[in-house]
Amino acid sequence: MPRGSKDLAEDHRKQSAKEADGRFAYAGLERVIHEKARLGILVGLTSHADGLTFNALKELCALTDGNLSRHLAVLDESGLIAVRKGPTGRRPQSVYVLTPTGRRRFQDYVDELERVVADAVRETRPVTAAQKRVAAGWLPTS
Repeated sequence: MPRGSKDLAEDHRKQSAKEADGRFAYAGLERVIHEKARLGILVGLTSHADGLTFNALKELCALTDGNLSRHLAVLDESGLIAVRKGPTGRRPQSVYVLTPTGRRRFQDYVDELERVVADAVRETRPVTAAQKRVAAGWLPTS
């Protein structure tokens, strides 16, 4: 059954109210994770369950010693990562790993980021001529 203009107007009102309620606030984008260098560090640690050494992270993320140290400290203070220190030959070595909480929070962050991308694609995709001929809220089948 075709939807009437009252139904379409109600849908538009609900969508507008939803957006007014912070639809695009993206509260799940944690500032501690969202910084570019820290995001790179977390992606690296996500893909290496056994952790990564300081030098491996430095190389993967193209950071200086001081910059990497500072970002690792922020992530450690936030409970996202942990450091395991142990000997490797004659020298001690630090290995950084995601904590279980860090893994969960990072997955939540990625889920929220996927919503951002989906919204951006939906809001920026051009409307085709066929879609303009169809009532708002309806899309052609092909």
